Amino acid sequence: MSSDAVKKRKPKVIRSEGGTPEAKRGRGESDQEVRVYNEEVELEGRDPQQDYMLYKDTCAALAKLMAEIQELKAGGAKDGNVEIEERRRQSSVHFITLKKLNRLAHMRLKKGRDQTHEAKQRVDVLHLQLQNLLYEVMHLQKEIGKCLEFKSQHEEIELVSEEEFFQEAPAEISRPHVTRNDQHQLTLARLDWELEQRKRLAEQYKTSLASKEKIQRAIEQKREYLSSLQPGLQNIMQASLPVQEYLSMPFEHMQKQAEVARHLPPPLYVLLVQVGAYGQACDKNLSVSISGDVDEAKALSRPPDDSQDDESDSDAEEEQQNTKRRRATVGAQLDDKRKGMLRRHPLSLCVDLKCKDGSVLHLFFYYLMNLNILTVKTKVSTSADLSGAVSAGELLNTESLLNCLYASDHGKETPNPSNRYQFDKVGITTFADYVSDLGHPYVWVQKLGGLQFSSDGSQSGLRGSALSASHMERTIKLLRGRLQARLSLHKQFSSLEHSIIPVSSECQHLFPAKVISGLTRWTMMSHQEFTELGFVQHVLKAGLVHETDLFFMAVVERGTARLMAAVVLNPRYPDVSPLFSLSLLWKGERSGRSDDNLRAIESEVNVFRSELQGPRPGLQLLTNQIQRLCVCLDVYLETESQVCDGSEGPKEFPREKMCLRTARGPSRLKPFKYNHPQGFFSHR
Repeated sequence: MSSDAVKKRKPKVIRSEGGTPEAKRGRGESDQEVRVYNEEVELEGRDPQQDYMLYKDTCAALAKLMAEIQELKAGGAKDGNVEIEERRRQSSVHFITLKKLNRLAHMRLKKGRDQTHEAKQRVDVLHLQLQNLLYEVMHLQKEIGKCLEFKSQHEEIELVSEEEFFQEAPAEISRPHVTRNDQHQLTLARLDWELEQRKRLAEQYKTSLASKEKIQRAIEQKREYLSSLQPGLQNIMQASLPVQEYLSMPFEHMQKQAEVARHLPPPLYVLLVQVGAYGQACDKNLSVSISGDVDEAKALSRPPDDSQDDESDSDAEEEQQNTKRRRATVGAQLDDKRKGMLRRHPLSLCVDLKCKDGSVLHLFFYYLMNLNILTVKTKVSTSADLSGAVSAGELLNTESLLNCLYASDHGKETPNPSNRYQFDKVGITTFADYVSDLGHPYVWVQKLGGLQFSSDGSQSGLRGSALSASHMERTIKLLRGRLQARLSLHKQFSSLEHSIIPVSSECQHLFPAKVISGLTRWTMMSHQEFTELGFVQHVLKAGLVHETDLFFMAVVERGTARLMAAVVLNPRYPDVSPLFSLSLLWKGERSGRSDDNLRAIESEVNVFRSELQGPRPGLQLLTNQIQRLCVCLDVYLETESQVCDGSEGPKEFPREKMCLRTARGPSRLKPFKYNHPQGFFSHR
C-alpha cells in the first residue's frame, strides 16, 4: 500500500472517547465513510446491573471453557486439536469482554468521582457564602451593639432639672416652643445653659484666686517678720545654757548616759568604755547603750559584806539541823538565799552589732554582784523572714548561738572558782540550771569586762581595761563572723530542704558540669539520735563529737543506690570543718569501716578543706562538701561492676565521668579527685 493511500485513509479513522452524539452525527452526515466509536456514549446507554450479570456469565463461561480444555488435554488431545483451538478462540472473546467491562467500570468510577467533586465544590462555595454572610451579620450586630451602648460625655454631666432650666434660663437659650416637643433640642439647650453657668463660675474662681494670692502674700510677709525674730531668740537661749553646752560639749543623751555610767559596776563600766572606744575608732556599726533601773542602782552602795555572808552561812547550817516539821521553811529560806546570791545588778549594757545585710546581733550583758561574773544573752534581728527552714531552728537559738566562740568555751559553768564554794552553801548543784534566766558566763565575756580568773589558764597578767582592750577586736570579729555564718547556713538549709544544693559561681569549677546523684533529704537530728547510728560509732570513740555540736542527716540517691551521711556541724563553723560519716545502701549495707572506697569518699569530703572552702571566709564549705559527696557517689557507682555474674547486659549506672584509671592498688581505690579544667578524675 502506498503512502498516499495511507494519508487518505488516516483522517477517516477517528477514535474518540469524548464528544457529544450531535457532533458525531454531524460528522457522520458530512462524511459517510467515517465511523466513530465512543465508549462514553455506550456507557450512558448501558445498565450497570446488566453489565454485572454479563460479568458473572462471562466468568462462568470462561471457567467452563477452561475446564473443557483441561479435560481434552487430559484425554490425550494435543495442542493443535480443533476442539481445543475452538475453545481457545471462545475464551479470547470472553477475555475481551472482561476487559471492556473493566474499562466501563473504571469510567463509571471516574464519572462518579467527577460528579462528587463538582457537588463538593458547589457545597464549598455555598458554605463560603454562608460564612461571609454570618461574618457580615456578626459585624453588623457588633456595630449595632456599639451604637446602643454608646454613652456621650454629656451623660456624665449633672445638669439642672428641666423645671429649673425653664425657670432660670433666658428665652433665647431655652426656646420653649421648640425644646418642649423635641428631646434632642432640649438636651442641646440644657448643655448650652450649663456652659454659660460654668463660664460665669470660672470668672468667679479667677476673682477668688486673685484674692487668695493677695492674702497669702500678706501672710508670707508676716511670717518673714516672725522668722527674723528666731536668731535673736536662739541667742537668748544659748546665753542661758551651761558652759559645757555653749562650748558644744557632748549631747544631752551622752551626758545622761555618762551620768548613769557612774552607777555601773566596774566590769560593766570597763565594757562600756572599751566598746564605745572601739566603735568610735574602728567600727561605726557598733553601738552600746545602758538600760535598767537607775534609782535602784543608786540605792546600791556596795555589794553584801563578808560578815553578812558568814551569818548567812551559819544560818544555813543551823537550818539544816532543824526538825522535819520546819523543812518547808528551810527550803523557802534557801530559795531566797539562792535568789540573793544570783541577783543581777539593776543596770545592764546592750551592745548592737550591725552587719552589712541589715541584720543586728543584740548582746545584753549583766553583772551578778555576789558571784562577781558577767553573763550575756543574745537576740538576732534580721531584715528578712527566716522561718522557712525547719532544720535551721537551732542556728539562731539564743541559748546556743555563741557556744564555743572560743574553743571549749561552752558558757555552762561559772569561770570564777570561788563560786563553787558559794554554791555549796546555798545548795546549788550546777550553774547550768540558771543559764537560761541569767545568761551565759562565757570566758570571753569576763575578759571584755576586765575580769581575769586563775582557772582561765591565761598567764598574760593583764587586768581591767588593758585585758578588755586586748580581746575586744578579735571578739567583735568572731561575733560578726558567727552571725554571718549562721545566717548563711540558714539560707543554705532552706535550699537543702528542697533538695537543692546551692553552689556559688565562684565554686562551680570545683565540680563537673553534670552531677547525676542528687540530695533527696536534709533533716536535723538530736545528739541521742546521732549516737544511735551504727556507722558513726568510730567517730564517737575518737572523741570528735560533742553535745554542743549540731547534727544533721543528708540522703543522696541515684537510682537504687542510697547514701546516708551523718553530718556533725561544729559551732565554730566554718573555722572547723563539718564531719561526714557515710553509709551506702546498695547491694547490701556498706560503711567507711567496711569499704575502703567509702572511707576514701569520707577523706575527700572531710580532709581536703582547702579545695572546698571557696572564697573567704569559707561560708560555702558545707554545700561544697555535699556537692563533692554527690560527685564521689557518681564516680563510685559508675566505676563499680554492675553485673556480678559476669553476664553481659545493660548497666544500671552508665559511665558518665572520665577516669584515667578506674581502680588502683590492692584495695582497688577509685579515682575521686576531680581535675579542673581537664575534666577527668584521678587518684590522689
